[in-house]
Amino acid sequence: MNAVGVVVEYNPFHNGHAYHIEKARKETGADVVIAAMSGNFLQRGEPALLSKWARTRMALHGGCDIVIELPYNFATQQANSFASGAVALLEACGCRYLSFGSESGEIDDFLSTIHFLKESNDKYQDLIKRFVQDGNSYPKATSLAFKALSPHHDQTVDLSKPNNILGFQYITAIQNQGAQMAPTTVTRKNADYHDESFNTSTIASATSLRKALFANDGHIENIQRYVPAATYNGLMDYYNEFGLFHNWVHYWPFLQFRLIQTSPEELRNIYEVEEGIEFRLISAAQEAGSFSEFMENVKTKRYTWTRIQRICVHILTNASKEMMLKNNMPQYLRLLGMTDNGRKYLHHKKNALQLPMISRVSSKNEAELSLDIKASKVYALAATSLQSKKLLKQDFLQPPVLLKTANGLQ
Repeated sequence: MNAVGVVVEYNPFHNGHAYHIEKARKETGADVVIAAMSGNFLQRGEPALLSKWARTRMALHGGCDIVIELPYNFATQQANSFASGAVALLEACGCRYLSFGSESGEIDDFLSTIHFLKESNDKYQDLIKRFVQDGNSYPKATSLAFKALSPHHDQTVDLSKPNNILGFQYITAIQNQGAQMAPTTVTRKNADYHDESFNTSTIASATSLRKALFANDGHIENIQRYVPAATYNGLMDYYNEFGLFHNWVHYWPFLQFRLIQTSPEELRNIYEVEEGIEFRLISAAQEAGSFSEFMENVKTKRYTWTRIQRICVHILTNASKEMMLKNNMPQYLRLLGMTDNGRKYLHHKKNALQLPMISRVSSKNEAELSLDIKASKVYALAATSLQSKKLLKQDFLQPPVLLKTANGLQ
């Protein structure tokens, strides 16, 4: 059985994701699609709309056969670390291919870009340093450096585009790790990553879907055409059960409390807190009346909204530099869900998996999973008391989701 891997957040799963899975399976001839999916907090420093278990159900209904959790200390990192962790997981699962969506749609252009930058590495790094010194964020500096090196290069990808950036990092990680997976890409269709409004097609960006969900306070009828039926029903069920779609508004009181009662010295131990930003964070927390006001007061040209959100997530979870840097590669495969087809694959590959498989939290693996468990506990705080208890217990009581038929979950 051959597998193709995808790296995902599914926040939420939509028609564009279903299209990607279908194309990835068809173009690679894979029998199985394995998703490395972020847990309850995401790469842009945001809480996921719905829990990882709810999103796993959507993913399985949408065409994935196996869902593996991308651990917190990779899922909430900048693009290169995020990609490195995901590639290691999918390689450990025995994937023959890695498929990603991109604005470019041409894998040869990614390979040419990587080759070009390797040849120009010294000059590229010097340009990045110069642009960072000018006050730009690191992602912005890398984009500016690339443009300065090769503004008219015919066979390179635009590294200012978010999906191209991730694709570039996936292939770089494959090469650096000596992974056996072959990269392949599917052109992103209709909606741009950052689009905030709907278009006339049936594919919309996750950004526009989240904006509509938050604006309509649980009324989700206007997104129905853009998501599979399982996603639509899953969103309704989640809102009815827990009374919310998670966003930063729900976590602001906890973040504000943490910042007000934590000393600058303690904050400096938190991952990504550096260059004196702890003083800016504390000052803004004392003045701001809302999360958006707090963010506006903290962000600078160098510290992007995304980077600050990631810092805030680490403050909430008390993720220290030592904890985040303890392992530079994943140490386990956390199974969140599978179809019958996925179960057959895992049975077939059980002696060939390169990392131990964890399907339940136990006293033997709780220490390994400590960051993910802590993140789940923090995530549960957004719900009301009764619903929060349900979310708190899920990591300990929820077995991997098993999709047995096209119509039902166990």
